[in-house]
Amino acid sequence: MPAHAPAILALDFDGVLCDGLLEYFQTSWRTYCQIWKPSNQTPPDDLAPQFYRLRPVVEIGWEMPVLLRALVLGICEQTILHDWPKLAKSLIETEKLDSADIGNKVDAVRDEWIATDLESWLGLHRFYPGVIERLSRTLSAIETSPEEPITQLFIVTTKEGRFVKQLLQQQSIELPEERIIGKECKCPKHQTLRQLIEASPGQAAALWFVEDRLKTLQSVQQQSDLTPVKLYLADWGYNTTAQQESARNDSRIQVLSLAEFAQDFSVWPN
Repeated sequence: MPAHAPAILALDFDGVLCDGLLEYFQTSWRTYCQIWKPSNQTPPDDLAPQFYRLRPVVEIGWEMPVLLRALVLGICEQTILHDWPKLAKSLIETEKLDSADIGNKVDAVRDEWIATDLESWLGLHRFYPGVIERLSRTLSAIETSPEEPITQLFIVTTKEGRFVKQLLQQQSIELPEERIIGKECKCPKHQTLRQLIEASPGQAAALWFVEDRLKTLQSVQQQSDLTPVKLYLADWGYNTTAQQESARNDSRIQVLSLAEFAQDFSVWPN
């Protein structure tokens, strides 16, 4: 094992490996049309770019169509960036909506789309430049030197594992199912990391976790037994400049660029 390399590399999927913004917008707009029933069901030309820029404020699925509602109502982007939780709560209260019901509608729209046209749904996911090559190199090392103590790769995501597997297979990446820990596991990511460490005793300090959501990394920080885990915020994912700055001021979190991610571990910030 090289001195500067993880024994276990845990990667988020959406926002680290895969850009799902096109799918997020289309699913959100379909849901928006169900709830607010606009006379014109073709979205305004400027709506998608605004949604893409503001996607980092969304933490839970129900917020996506509500974000579109805020934009359609003309609420400015800076207001949304700085006060989204309060604004989202106010919008659903004003319009007498229920967040759980909106979330169920989002899931139902997505489920129907997947059931009726899986290929078009998968086609709206794009991998970030260089990440497939990076995964290939990591997996090739495992295959060519199985007896060596090299990096073990896991994907830890809130996306369903079966879709992650299909998207990776489209890129000729074959990752064993047990190394794709998705939505179906129904546990927070910090618990998944704990389980990975428990399965490999003594490797806590050699587990590196790459995630694009600052709050997820902060939740790992709050677990005293996970203190040795090395945490990286992917600056190309769904996060804001302010969140990146906050991470830079946190001694436990390293901000990682896409260019660094694509290179050898020795190049990563330490």
